[in-house]
Amino acid sequence: MATPKRRTSHAKSMSRKAPNMKRTAPALSTCPQCHEPKLPHRVCPNCNYYDGKAIVAED
Repeated sequence: MATPKRRTSHAKSMSRKAPNMKRTAPALSTCPQCHEPKLPHRVCPNCNYYDGKAIVAED
């Protein structure tokens, strides 16, 4: 198995990690049913609706 001969420099490792540090929080949209914030293209966790239809049966 290959073993590194030299320690990876701080600049080299940080430049490799840099694209991940630029990430932002995901965008939120409002649910048309209950007007609560939710992730786009997902079932609303508050009212369980997606595209105007009830997806998960409420108890």
